[in-house]
Amino acid sequence: MDFMQLLQERYTCKHYDPNRPLTSEELNRILEAGRLSPSAVNLQPWRFIVIDTPEGKEQIMPGIMETNRERIKNVPCVVVVCARTENPDADVEAVLNAEEHDGRFPDPEAKAAQRKGRKHFSDLHLQDAETWNAKQCYIAMATMCYAPQSMGIDSTPVEGVFFDKIDEILKLRDKGLASQLLIFFGHRVPEDTNQLKFRPKSRLPLKDLMVKL
Repeated sequence: MDFMQLLQERYTCKHYDPNRPLTSEELNRILEAGRLSPSAVNLQPWRFIVIDTPEGKEQIMPGIMETNRERIKNVPCVVVVCARTENPDADVEAVLNAEEHDGRFPDPEAKAAQRKGRKHFSDLHLQDAETWNAKQCYIAMATMCYAPQSMGIDSTPVEGVFFDKIDEILKLRDKGLASQLLIFFGHRVPEDTNQLKFRPKSRLPLKDLMVKL
């Protein structure tokens, strides 16, 4: 499917069919889309927590605002996108080792030069690493919303979450993580009121959004 068509046809699902769970293959493809997303200096500072059981959803329920609590019960799969709260040297080295394994460095000198450059940019954000990493998570979220559209799967980026509470429940900060985003995945019910046939897509015209220098 043409990407512009995906952009035109995707919408935010409001009501999911609890009787249509995602297959393991479908979920893995969505997560793979997140994994392949671009990030600053390729640090990939995101982690994905998959919640696809009633028990898991009940566990995080105190972190969900009242307006979404009934809705989440019918959602087949919830993914919490977390940001690393810091970028320790070990994380940088893990990325460099993966790149070396994948053949990105022609020689050890190239890896050493990349280490120096990555460390430089990482150190620029020593005081705001979590905020910097959270911005990268939004890139992954966008990818993970359009990838399922190409598979006939619906998605919903969710506001209405007490992320501090999610962190507490899942003990994320003990693991060097902070929840940033919540995404629902599944299949719409036929009568979902947010479908484009009921509520056509609407965006401001490009001329109101662009400034050409």
